[in-house]
Amino acid sequence: MRLSANDSRRKGRLCHGHVQLLGRDVPISLVTLALTEAMVLMAAFWFAVELRFPEGAVPGFYEVLNVKLGLFVAVNLMAMLCMGLYRRGLSGSLADTMVRVMGAFMLGAVLLAALFYVIPSLFFGRGVLVLAGILAFVGVIATRLLVGQLLGLNSLKRHVLVLGTGKTASMFKQICERSNEQNFELVNFAAQGNDTSVMDPAVLVRLDRRLDEYARLHHIDDIVIAMDDHRGGLPIAELIACKMSGINVLETSDFFERECGFLKLDTLRPSAMIFSRGFRQSLYRDFTKRAMDVMVSLGLLLVAWPFMLITALGIFIESRGQGSVLFRQQRIGQNGEAFTLYKFRSMIMEAESDGVARWAQKQDPRVTRFGSFIRKTRLDELPQLFNVVRGDMSFVGPRPERPEFVGDLSARLPYYRDRHWVKPGLTGWAQINYPYGASEEDAFKKLQYDLYYVKNQGIALDLMIIAQTVEVVLWGRGAQ
Repeated sequence: MRLSANDSRRKGRLCHGHVQLLGRDVPISLVTLALTEAMVLMAAFWFAVELRFPEGAVPGFYEVLNVKLGLFVAVNLMAMLCMGLYRRGLSGSLADTMVRVMGAFMLGAVLLAALFYVIPSLFFGRGVLVLAGILAFVGVIATRLLVGQLLGLNSLKRHVLVLGTGKTASMFKQICERSNEQNFELVNFAAQGNDTSVMDPAVLVRLDRRLDEYARLHHIDDIVIAMDDHRGGLPIAELIACKMSGINVLETSDFFERECGFLKLDTLRPSAMIFSRGFRQSLYRDFTKRAMDVMVSLGLLLVAWPFMLITALGIFIESRGQGSVLFRQQRIGQNGEAFTLYKFRSMIMEAESDGVARWAQKQDPRVTRFGSFIRKTRLDELPQLFNVVRGDMSFVGPRPERPEFVGDLSARLPYYRDRHWVKPGLTGWAQINYPYGASEEDAFKKLQYDLYYVKNQGIALDLMIIAQTVEVVLWGRGAQ
């Protein structure tokens, strides 16, 4: 875990850090990978054109060639994003990567075909499309094997120095070690203030010079304050010098928010909820979000109605015409108001005949065979599109919970009611980052993602969640 000064200088600062993209902190390593693969896509398209038309293209082909090239690159990059290929910390096997890349190019081909139908002048031929897709597939896989290895080196990670050696610092270290999505490297832990050390001496360092000098010498990117007691122990002048020299100074909750995409409630102070950036509401944001909800939901209903019809027929046949096809249940929405949620029924009738509300469990005996299928494929969620159109829900937001669970969880979990400042959603930040919750512990962990969304909500984040939901549906992550 430790990094010497010589190693740091040799590795340099190439591709360190984050950049702001659509209001989000994006690791430069991922940006570099995306730009490299964009160049691979461009090269694949040009080679495909040369192979397909070695003696010149058909009349009119080259008239909008740059537009066609840009379209091919942009659509396939978006498809790769939808397949989770630019998700931070994606560490699948080569076979998994190949399946995702193949799925991305198939999705890209479908999207391009739809665009060709709408704008025929952009059509560049099936031969070029197939050849470019094959060449791009080979190029992207090679990039993931070769360039991806370089991007995974420690030189491309942020170097983090932690101030503190007590319980907070120990918890910080344990969480970082459990995470498989690290874009940073913990360099050392430095004692400050009145903390009683509980850390392994091997990861501790004695600051033999001013903090800002030590940080510059060791190419520190972030200094995280993880002290049990801040009073009288912070080197204020030195931290200001670090900040003025471009080094980030963060508390543990801010660090986890940036790197892991959740609010760490164990370390979150009430003042951070009040004074920090975020948690903003506005009429403009509400209007744009509502407009997007209606457009996306109506568009999906136009596409999904045949699947909804087949699903309803499957439930009707399995239950031999007994019982309702739709399942209705009271859920808590924005500002704590109750509404009726609609889903396709996936459980037996009278699943809670004793009137006791229960969490859904893995291998739940109440789930029917066809119900298990529609749960895994998320077909049971499609009727919620009508809830979105009605305004009960948004397309993106926290998962709506039952009144019985909300009352209990609000009494046990801090800030739980604050997730209801926004409308619940059909998909959400917690849904794509954490498996299906079936306990109070799961509810607490998902709450940390929900509050991150409430704090940072915006159209850019909503669009990213919608894109990553495609991956969740196709790969079945989080299905119960």
